[in-house]
Amino acid sequence: MTLDSHPSRSPIRRYINYVLTLLLTVVFVLIAFRDVDFGEVLKITSHASIFWIVILILSLYLSHFLRALRWKVIIRSVKPEAKLKYLFGALMVGYGVNCVVPRLGEVSRSVLLGKWEGLSRSSMFGTVILERMIDIFFFGLSLIIAGLLYNGSVYVEFPWLKTTLFALLLTVVLGTILLVVSVKFKTTFYRLIKFIIQKFSVNASEKLIHIFEMLVEGFSSLKGSSNYFISIFLSVAIMLLYGFNSYVGFFALGMEGIQPINFGMAWIVMSVSSIGVMIPTPGGTGSYHTIAKSVLVLLFGFADTISLAYAFLMHIVSYLLFIFTALIVFFLLNKQHENLIKVVETELSDL
Repeated sequence: MTLDSHPSRSPIRRYINYVLTLLLTVVFVLIAFRDVDFGEVLKITSHASIFWIVILILSLYLSHFLRALRWKVIIRSVKPEAKLKYLFGALMVGYGVNCVVPRLGEVSRSVLLGKWEGLSRSSMFGTVILERMIDIFFFGLSLIIAGLLYNGSVYVEFPWLKTTLFALLLTVVLGTILLVVSVKFKTTFYRLIKFIIQKFSVNASEKLIHIFEMLVEGFSSLKGSSNYFISIFLSVAIMLLYGFNSYVGFFALGMEGIQPINFGMAWIVMSVSSIGVMIPTPGGTGSYHTIAKSVLVLLFGFADTISLAYAFLMHIVSYLLFIFTALIVFFLLNKQHENLIKVVETELSDL
Protein backbone atom coordinates (compact mmCIF):
# COMPACT_ATOMS: atom_id res chain seq x y z
CA MET A 1 0.00 0.00 0.00
CA THR A 2 1.36 3.44 -0.93
CA LEU A 3 0.74 7.01 0.03
CA ASP A 4 -1.24 7.34 -3.17
CA SER A 5 -3.70 4.52 -2.48
CA HIS A 6 -4.89 4.72 1.12
CA PRO A 7 -8.63 4.95 1.73
CA SER A 8 -9.81 8.29 3.10
CA ARG A 9 -10.22 8.74 6.80
CA SER A 10 -13.50 9.94 8.21
CA PRO A 11 -13.80 13.73 7.85
CA ILE A 12 -15.33 13.83 11.35
CA ARG A 13 -12.02 12.79 12.87
CA ARG A 14 -10.26 15.45 10.81
CA TYR A 15 -12.66 18.16 12.01
CA ILE A 16 -12.19 17.04 15.61
CA ASN A 17 -8.43 17.48 15.16
CA TYR A 18 -8.97 20.98 13.76
CA VAL A 19 -11.23 21.94 16.65
CA LEU A 20 -8.75 20.63 19.23
CA THR A 21 -5.94 22.54 17.52
CA LEU A 22 -8.03 25.71 17.59
CA LEU A 23 -8.87 25.26 21.27
CA LEU A 24 -5.20 24.67 22.10
CA THR A 25 -4.28 27.86 20.25
CA VAL A 26 -6.92 29.89 22.10
CA VAL A 27 -5.73 28.58 25.47
CA PHE A 28 -2.10 29.52 24.76
CA VAL A 29 -3.06 32.96 23.43
CA LEU A 30 -5.09 33.67 26.57
CA ILE A 31 -2.16 32.59 28.76
CA ALA A 32 0.35 34.68 26.79
CA PHE A 33 -1.72 37.87 26.76
CA ARG A 34 -3.13 37.58 30.29
CA ASP A 35 -2.63 40.80 32.30
CA VAL A 36 -0.84 42.47 29.35
CA ASP A 37 -2.07 45.58 27.53
CA PHE A 38 -2.27 44.40 23.90
CA GLY A 39 -2.53 48.01 22.74
CA GLU A 40 0.85 48.70 24.33
CA VAL A 41 2.28 45.60 22.68
CA LEU A 42 1.10 46.85 19.29
CA LYS A 43 2.52 50.31 20.01
CA ILE A 44 5.96 48.87 20.79
CA THR A 45 6.03 46.61 17.73
CA SER A 46 4.84 49.44 15.47
CA HIS A 47 8.02 51.33 16.38
CA ALA A 48 10.28 48.38 15.52
CA SER A 49 13.36 49.18 13.42
CA ILE A 50 12.70 48.63 9.71
CA PHE A 51 16.42 48.06 9.16
CA TRP A 52 16.58 45.18 11.63
CA ILE A 53 13.31 43.71 10.35
CA VAL A 54 14.82 43.58 6.85
CA ILE A 55 17.91 41.86 8.30
CA LEU A 56 15.60 39.41 10.07
CA ILE A 57 13.71 38.62 6.85
CA LEU A 58 16.94 38.05 4.90
CA SER A 59 18.28 35.82 7.66
CA LEU A 60 15.04 33.84 7.75
CA TYR A 61 15.21 33.28 4.00
CA LEU A 62 18.85 32.20 4.28
CA SER A 63 18.10 29.71 7.07
CA HIS A 64 15.33 28.12 5.01
CA PHE A 65 17.47 28.10 1.88
CA LEU A 66 19.99 26.06 3.89
CA ARG A 67 17.16 23.72 4.90
CA ALA A 68 16.31 23.25 1.21
CA LEU A 69 19.99 22.60 0.51
CA ARG A 70 20.07 19.99 3.29
CA TRP A 71 16.97 18.36 1.80
CA LYS A 72 18.79 18.20 -1.54
CA VAL A 73 21.70 16.40 0.15
CA ILE A 74 19.29 13.93 1.77
CA ILE A 75 17.65 12.98 -1.54
CA ARG A 76 20.88 13.12 -3.56
CA SER A 77 21.01 9.33 -3.95
CA VAL A 78 17.41 9.32 -5.22
CA LYS A 79 17.70 12.26 -7.62
CA PRO A 80 21.07 14.08 -7.71
CA GLU A 81 19.81 16.69 -10.18
CA ALA A 82 16.81 17.80 -8.06
CA LYS A 83 16.41 21.54 -8.51
CA LEU A 84 16.86 23.85 -5.53
CA LYS A 85 14.01 26.08 -6.70
CA TYR A 86 11.60 23.16 -6.33
CA LEU A 87 13.07 22.08 -2.99
CA PHE A 88 12.96 25.62 -1.61
CA GLY A 89 9.51 26.22 -3.10
CA ALA A 90 8.02 23.04 -1.65
CA LEU A 91 9.62 23.80 1.73
CA MET A 92 8.17 27.32 1.90
CA VAL A 93 4.72 26.13 0.80
CA GLY A 94 4.91 23.53 3.55
CA TYR A 95 5.70 26.17 6.16
CA GLY A 96 2.93 28.38 4.83
CA VAL A 97 0.40 25.56 5.07
CA ASN A 98 1.56 24.75 8.62
CA CYS A 99 0.69 28.34 9.56
CA VAL A 100 -2.93 27.43 8.84
CA VAL A 101 -3.19 23.70 9.54
CA PRO A 102 -0.48 21.96 11.63
CA ARG A 103 0.93 18.73 10.10
CA LEU A 104 -0.52 19.42 6.66
CA GLY A 105 2.65 21.29 5.65
CA GLU A 106 4.84 18.16 5.77
CA VAL A 107 2.39 16.33 3.50
CA SER A 108 2.04 19.32 1.18
CA ARG A 109 5.74 19.71 0.50
CA SER A 110 6.15 15.97 -0.02
CA VAL A 111 3.33 15.98 -2.57
CA LEU A 112 4.65 19.12 -4.27
CA LEU A 113 8.24 17.94 -4.62
CA GLY A 114 7.08 14.52 -5.76
CA LYS A 115 4.91 16.17 -8.41
CA TRP A 116 7.51 18.68 -9.60
CA GLU A 117 10.46 16.27 -9.65
CA GLY A 118 8.60 13.10 -10.63
CA LEU A 119 9.46 11.34 -7.36
CA SER A 120 7.52 9.00 -5.09
CA ARG A 121 5.46 10.96 -2.60
CA SER A 122 5.95 8.18 -0.05
CA SER A 123 9.73 8.40 -0.31
CA MET A 124 9.62 12.21 -0.11
CA PHE A 125 7.46 12.03 2.99
CA GLY A 126 10.01 9.62 4.42
CA THR A 127 12.78 12.18 3.84
CA VAL A 128 10.67 14.85 5.58
CA ILE A 129 10.28 12.58 8.61
CA LEU A 130 14.04 11.97 8.57
CA GLU A 131 14.55 15.73 8.46
CA ARG A 132 12.30 16.14 11.47
CA MET A 133 14.32 13.55 13.39
CA ILE A 134 17.51 15.47 12.60
CA ASP A 135 15.82 18.68 13.77
CA ILE A 136 14.71 17.07 17.03
CA PHE A 137 18.25 15.93 17.72
CA PHE A 138 19.76 19.37 17.10
CA PHE A 139 17.04 21.20 19.03
CA GLY A 140 17.71 18.83 21.93
CA LEU A 141 21.40 19.64 21.63
CA SER A 142 20.63 23.37 21.56
CA LEU A 143 18.65 22.99 24.79
CA ILE A 144 21.63 21.33 26.46
CA ILE A 145 23.87 24.19 25.30
CA ALA A 146 21.28 26.71 26.54
CA GLY A 147 21.40 25.11 29.98
CA LEU A 148 25.19 25.52 30.01
CA LEU A 149 25.04 29.13 28.84
CA TYR A 150 22.56 30.35 31.44
CA ASN A 151 24.01 31.67 34.72
CA GLY A 152 21.79 29.58 36.94
CA SER A 153 19.49 26.66 36.39
CA VAL A 154 17.09 26.88 33.46
CA TYR A 155 15.39 23.78 34.81
CA VAL A 156 14.41 25.54 38.05
CA GLU A 157 12.33 28.17 36.21
CA PHE A 158 11.11 25.62 33.64
CA PRO A 159 10.87 22.27 35.46
CA TRP A 160 9.10 20.70 32.48
CA LEU A 161 12.13 21.40 30.28
CA LYS A 162 14.21 18.50 31.59
CA THR A 163 11.40 16.05 30.87
CA THR A 164 10.92 17.56 27.41
CA LEU A 165 14.63 17.30 26.65
CA PHE A 166 14.69 13.69 27.79
CA ALA A 167 11.64 12.91 25.64
CA LEU A 168 13.21 14.56 22.56
CA LEU A 169 16.49 12.68 22.87
CA LEU A 170 14.70 9.42 23.66
CA THR A 171 12.59 9.88 20.53
CA VAL A 172 15.71 10.31 18.42
CA VAL A 173 17.47 7.29 19.97
CA LEU A 174 14.46 4.98 19.67
CA GLY A 175 13.65 6.26 16.19
CA THR A 176 17.21 5.66 15.02
CA ILE A 177 17.26 2.15 16.50
CA LEU A 178 13.94 1.32 14.85
CA LEU A 179 15.14 2.64 11.50
CA VAL A 180 18.40 0.71 11.62
CA VAL A 181 16.62 -2.49 12.62
CA SER A 182 13.89 -2.03 10.01
CA VAL A 183 16.48 -1.44 7.27
CA LYS A 184 18.77 -4.35 8.18
CA PHE A 185 16.01 -6.84 9.05
CA LYS A 186 13.18 -5.43 6.95
CA THR A 187 11.21 -8.62 6.21
CA THR A 188 11.52 -10.06 9.73
CA PHE A 189 10.71 -6.69 11.32
CA TYR A 190 7.55 -6.19 9.23
CA ARG A 191 6.37 -9.73 9.95
CA LEU A 192 6.84 -9.14 13.68
CA ILE A 193 4.83 -5.88 13.56
CA LYS A 194 2.09 -7.55 11.55
CA PHE A 195 1.95 -10.52 13.94
CA ILE A 196 1.72 -8.34 17.06
CA ILE A 197 -0.51 -5.47 15.88
CA GLN A 198 -2.90 -7.55 13.77
CA LYS A 199 -4.17 -9.17 16.95
CA PHE A 200 -5.66 -5.81 17.87
CA SER A 201 -6.32 -4.17 14.49
CA VAL A 202 -5.56 -5.15 10.89
CA ASN A 203 -5.85 -1.53 9.73
CA ALA A 204 -3.43 -0.34 12.43
CA SER A 205 -0.97 -3.04 11.40
CA GLU A 206 -1.07 -2.01 7.73
CA LYS A 207 -0.79 1.68 8.58
CA LEU A 208 2.16 1.12 10.91
CA ILE A 209 3.98 -0.96 8.29
CA HIS A 210 3.27 1.75 5.73
CA ILE A 211 4.75 4.40 8.02
CA PHE A 212 7.89 2.33 8.53
CA GLU A 213 8.17 1.80 4.78
CA MET A 214 8.17 5.57 4.27
CA LEU A 215 10.71 6.01 7.06
CA VAL A 216 12.99 3.37 5.55
CA GLU A 217 12.74 5.00 2.12
CA GLY A 218 13.64 8.37 3.61
CA PHE A 219 16.44 6.98 5.78
CA SER A 220 17.87 4.98 2.86
CA SER A 221 18.04 8.11 0.68
CA LEU A 222 20.81 9.62 2.85
CA LYS A 223 23.83 7.63 1.74
CA GLY A 224 27.57 8.26 1.80
CA SER A 225 29.83 9.64 4.53
CA SER A 226 30.21 12.96 2.69
CA ASN A 227 26.43 13.44 2.64
CA TYR A 228 26.25 12.71 6.39
CA PHE A 229 28.98 15.27 7.04
CA ILE A 230 27.34 17.91 4.84
CA SER A 231 23.95 17.33 6.49
CA ILE A 232 25.48 17.78 9.95
CA PHE A 233 27.34 20.92 8.84
CA LEU A 234 24.17 22.44 7.35
CA SER A 235 22.17 21.53 10.47
CA VAL A 236 24.68 23.37 12.67
CA ALA A 237 24.59 26.38 10.33
CA ILE A 238 20.77 26.38 10.44
CA MET A 239 20.76 26.37 14.25
CA LEU A 240 23.28 29.23 14.38
CA LEU A 241 21.10 31.24 12.00
CA TYR A 242 18.04 30.55 14.17
CA GLY A 243 20.00 31.92 17.12
CA PHE A 244 21.01 34.93 15.03
CA ASN A 245 17.35 35.54 14.15
CA SER A 246 16.50 35.71 17.85
CA TYR A 247 19.45 38.04 18.40
CA VAL A 248 18.26 40.39 15.64
CA GLY A 249 14.83 40.54 17.31
CA PHE A 250 16.41 42.23 20.35
CA PHE A 251 17.79 45.05 18.20
CA ALA A 252 14.56 45.41 16.22
CA LEU A 253 12.81 46.49 19.42
CA GLY A 254 15.77 48.34 20.95
CA MET A 255 15.96 45.92 23.86
CA GLU A 256 19.71 46.52 24.12
CA GLY A 257 18.73 49.91 25.60
CA ILE A 258 16.93 48.19 28.49
CA GLN A 259 19.79 45.91 29.53
CA PRO A 260 22.93 44.43 27.94
CA ILE A 261 22.19 41.60 25.53
CA ASN A 262 24.38 38.97 23.91
CA PHE A 263 24.15 36.04 21.53
CA GLY A 264 23.96 33.60 24.43
CA MET A 265 20.69 35.18 25.57
CA ALA A 266 19.31 34.90 22.05
CA TRP A 267 20.38 31.26 21.87
CA ILE A 268 18.56 30.47 25.12
CA VAL A 269 15.38 32.24 23.94
CA MET A 270 15.54 30.42 20.60
CA SER A 271 16.19 27.01 22.14
CA VAL A 272 13.52 27.05 24.83
CA SER A 273 10.85 28.79 22.73
CA SER A 274 11.38 26.22 19.96
CA ILE A 275 9.28 23.91 22.14
CA GLY A 276 6.39 26.28 21.48
CA VAL A 277 6.87 25.86 17.72
CA MET A 278 6.74 22.07 18.08
CA ILE A 279 3.36 22.21 19.82
CA PRO A 280 0.62 21.57 17.19
CA THR A 281 -0.81 25.07 16.93
CA PRO A 282 -0.95 26.91 13.56
CA GLY A 283 2.55 28.28 13.03
CA GLY A 284 3.23 28.13 16.78
CA THR A 285 0.53 30.74 17.43
CA GLY A 286 0.04 31.25 21.15
CA SER A 287 2.40 28.47 22.23
CA TYR A 288 5.48 30.30 20.92
CA HIS A 289 4.30 33.59 22.47
CA THR A 290 3.73 31.97 25.86
CA ILE A 291 7.14 30.31 26.10
CA ALA A 292 9.21 33.12 24.52
CA LYS A 293 7.62 35.66 26.85
CA SER A 294 8.22 33.41 29.87
CA VAL A 295 11.91 32.98 28.99
CA LEU A 296 12.47 36.73 28.70
CA VAL A 297 10.59 37.49 31.91
CA LEU A 298 11.74 34.65 34.17
CA LEU A 299 15.33 34.18 32.98
CA PHE A 300 16.36 37.70 31.98
CA GLY A 301 14.04 40.00 33.92
CA PHE A 302 12.41 41.86 31.04
CA ALA A 303 8.95 43.32 31.59
CA ASP A 304 5.89 41.39 30.42
CA THR A 305 4.94 43.94 27.76
CA ILE A 306 8.30 44.20 25.97
CA SER A 307 8.72 40.41 26.24
CA LEU A 308 5.37 39.79 24.59
CA ALA A 309 6.12 42.48 21.99
CA TYR A 310 9.32 40.57 21.13
CA ALA A 311 7.40 37.29 20.76
CA PHE A 312 4.66 39.02 18.76
CA LEU A 313 7.13 40.68 16.37
CA MET A 314 9.21 37.53 15.78
CA HIS A 315 6.10 35.46 15.18
CA ILE A 316 4.24 37.90 12.93
CA VAL A 317 7.29 38.52 10.71
CA SER A 318 7.94 34.81 10.15
CA TYR A 319 4.21 34.03 9.88
CA LEU A 320 3.54 36.63 7.18
CA LEU A 321 6.79 35.71 5.42
CA PHE A 322 5.74 32.06 5.20
CA ILE A 323 2.21 32.84 4.01
CA PHE A 324 3.36 35.43 1.44
CA THR A 325 6.16 33.26 0.04
CA ALA A 326 4.00 30.12 0.01
CA LEU A 327 1.31 31.85 -2.07
CA ILE A 328 3.83 33.24 -4.57
CA VAL A 329 5.67 29.93 -4.95
CA PHE A 330 2.49 27.89 -5.19
CA PHE A 331 0.95 29.95 -7.97
CA LEU A 332 4.22 30.39 -9.87
CA LEU A 333 5.43 26.78 -9.84
CA ASN A 334 2.15 24.88 -9.75
CA LYS A 335 -0.30 24.93 -12.63
CA GLN A 336 -3.00 22.54 -11.38
CA HIS A 337 -3.97 24.19 -8.13
CA GLU A 338 -7.35 22.52 -7.54
CA ASN A 339 -6.14 19.00 -8.35
CA LEU A 340 -3.10 19.36 -6.09
CA ILE A 341 -5.20 20.59 -3.17
CA LYS A 342 -7.43 17.53 -3.50
CA VAL A 343 -4.41 15.23 -3.56
CA VAL A 344 -2.93 16.88 -0.46
CA GLU A 345 -6.23 16.57 1.42
CA THR A 346 -6.40 12.87 0.48
CA GLU A 347 -2.84 12.25 1.65
CA LEU A 348 -3.48 14.02 4.97
CA SER A 349 -6.51 11.83 5.67
CA ASP A 350 -4.24 8.77 5.74
CA LEU A 351 -1.71 10.08 8.29
